[in-house]
Amino acid sequence: MTHLAGLPDEARTLALDRFRLLQPHLEDGLSLKTVAAAAHIPFRTAQRWVSRYRQFGLAALARKQRTDTGQHREMSATLQNAIEGVALQTPPLPVATICRQARRLAQHLGEAPPSYWVVYRIVSALPADLMTLAHDGTTAYSHTFELIHRREADRPNAIWQADHTPLDILLVRPDGPPAKPWLTTVIDDHSRAVAGYFLSFEEPSALHTSLALREAIWRKEDPRWRVCGIPNVLYTDNGSDFRSRHLEQVGADLKIRLVFSIPGKPRGRGRIERFFCTVNEMFLCELEGYSPAGRGMRGTPTLTMAAFEAKFRTFLLDIYHRRDNAETKTSPVARWEANGFLPRMPDSLEQLDLLLIQVAQARHVRPDGIHFQRLRYLSTTLASYVGEPVTLRIDPRDMAEIRVFHNNTFLCRAVCAELAGETVPLRDILRARNRRRRELRGMLRDRETAVNTLLDLKRGAITTHKDDPPAATDNPARRAVSTLKRYRNE
Repeated sequence: MTHLAGLPDEARTLALDRFRLLQPHLEDGLSLKTVAAAAHIPFRTAQRWVSRYRQFGLAALARKQRTDTGQHREMSATLQNAIEGVALQTPPLPVATICRQARRLAQHLGEAPPSYWVVYRIVSALPADLMTLAHDGTTAYSHTFELIHRREADRPNAIWQADHTPLDILLVRPDGPPAKPWLTTVIDDHSRAVAGYFLSFEEPSALHTSLALREAIWRKEDPRWRVCGIPNVLYTDNGSDFRSRHLEQVGADLKIRLVFSIPGKPRGRGRIERFFCTVNEMFLCELEGYSPAGRGMRGTPTLTMAAFEAKFRTFLLDIYHRRDNAETKTSPVARWEANGFLPRMPDSLEQLDLLLIQVAQARHVRPDGIHFQRLRYLSTTLASYVGEPVTLRIDPRDMAEIRVFHNNTFLCRAVCAELAGETVPLRDILRARNRRRRELRGMLRDRETAVNTLLDLKRGAITTHKDDPPAATDNPARRAVSTLKRYRNE
């Protein structure tokens, strides 16, 4: 017998109403005939109800469900299954077409042809998820009917999300027509605060991800932006830049667990997708050059990348971070600072740069410096490494200087005079040249001394006999005389 808790509300209401009719007989002892007559129900029906209540309880007073529910008595199960199979074909067919095919099949099976409304009820009774899977495919089915697992961070820096998006705005480029920039963002899952970002006209790459993470992890110079630290988990999609060996090494060294969403199912990254929508709806739509896909453009593009980034940072720090979130009811910056915790930080910025900044191709130090991207970089430290192979690490946002590494060890920062607006004075170059020359001469003296010492040791190891005449060098008189070089023919 079905338990009461397993019945729908309508069935439980009906069972309770029937119990109230029988209650005077069951509890007060009135005759069942009197109770049945007062309730206007047949006496035999009242007897059956009492018997079922005493045997199975309140659930037995509910109306029994038909065992053939969902089946059509006027047709066989074979014909009904065939109608459902035709209705699930792709592309979907009209009900009238399904009805005509069902009638031909019924004639073949020797059954009575079904009416239009019978076929319509069979098709309408099919589950919506089954129809979506059959007609629209797996993607549409998963977006509508599959369960979603939402990651919830219990504290700041527990989970960070990172992703890229093209912004719906055209910016003026110095070397070409206006173009839409790409925004790489790192956001804290718990507070919804943006930890770091990177803007570029180029498509996303591992370098953009590294630069965004560098800004997210290290302390900011702006006092309004206090979000920093190393996260416990970095949650991303399956892009090649996120699955790169470089980012894997960064995660292993900084003890960041990399978690990737299921391919083709971006709903787990809803927080960062919501931030991208907020940028479009609250910031971009008010700027000149706003150009959503397929909806035209507002005004004329006038903003450069530098001007746009200044406006974007103001929006981020003064509006987005200070505005209460619709879900948390707290502003992102207040929620990030609420627990008063100390974020986990790397040992130094140089260590972080060594991990995150993209490695360029190897270069050799030339007498006039290091040549890279048609620019020349110089530092007095390079005077000792002319001709040596070095590795360069660059920050595309600031090409005025590069970091030079030799044998995986940080060597110096080399400056490009054309971009930095400063030059290395000649006197510093002369000092570096003379210092290097002195170092080399000192090395020559040390090596010469080592060779002479070794030769003296070898001479002292030769044994002399008693009958041997004394060596010419043993005569003190001959030692004082300067020796001239003479040839055999003389």
